[in-house]
Amino acid sequence: MKAPPLPLLFTWAALLGLLAATLGLAYVPMPGPMNVVVALGISVAKALLVLALFMKLFRAPALTRAAAAAGLFWLAILFALSATDYLTRKVEHAGDLPAPTGREHQPGNR
Repeated sequence: MKAPPLPLLFTWAALLGLLAATLGLAYVPMPGPMNVVVALGISVAKALLVLALFMKLFRAPALTRAAAAAGLFWLAILFALSATDYLTRKVEHAGDLPAPTGREHQPGNR
């Protein structure tokens, strides 16, 4: 059996290292939104490795790169629409009302 090319082994090792970094990040408390920033940076690095070496997107024909760009553009639209829905919701405090138990309308409970 033929050994895999060296760049594939390096990419595999890098992806495993980034996976370990993601797992370790889950247990490290960071101030403010730094956990999200670092996690997104790690995920972008993993995506670039996959795009560059496994999909060979940087050496692909222009039509293939255009199709990948259209997919990323569509994904950005979906993220933007989801973010506008999430960011425009109002969270209203329910006050000091008791939680419903289901026994509110039984005879004798007035």
